[in-house]
Amino acid sequence: MLRPVISATALIALVGSSLAYAQHGVGGGASDDQPRFEHRHRLSASDASAFADARIAALKAGLQLTPDQTKNWPQFEQAVRDLVQLRIQRLQARQAGEQQQQPTTPFERLSQRADNMAKSSAALKKIADAGAPLYQSLNDDQKSRFVKLARMLRPHHHMRGGHDRGWGEDRRDG
Repeated sequence: MLRPVISATALIALVGSSLAYAQHGVGGGASDDQPRFEHRHRLSASDASAFADARIAALKAGLQLTPDQTKNWPQFEQAVRDLVQLRIQRLQARQAGEQQQQPTTPFERLSQRADNMAKSSAALKKIADAGAPLYQSLNDDQKSRFVKLARMLRPHHHMRGGHDRGWGEDRRDG
């Protein structure tokens, strides 16, 4: 007797939440002349660039590099900026793609995703190669600060529409 009641309750909850979600997606929550939440709160390319500049500067300031350590900074900073630029290009392409036709087949989307992952991989490898000498030159206190401060360099959920998962782990690579 209890099993059918639980099943029926679960089914009603599932159908009800699906209908509520569908109604909200069709326009039942915001007025039709207002952009959806995710469109109102997207970062522009200049915002993303400005925030990246601020985060990079904060990391450098927080590390309090010695003159010897400063010699390793420019290569690391450039590698991080290259990754930021790659993400900005994707942001711009995604925004432009909203007006243009998207890949139509699953294999076109898969190919596009593979290309994006290859580019991310190369950029991350560049950061790893450039960052290793910098990190090795840091003392224990600086290494601890680096780990904590470097978290802010990772993209945040509002930049990708997903959760903060680390460098190069884009939720959607296209």
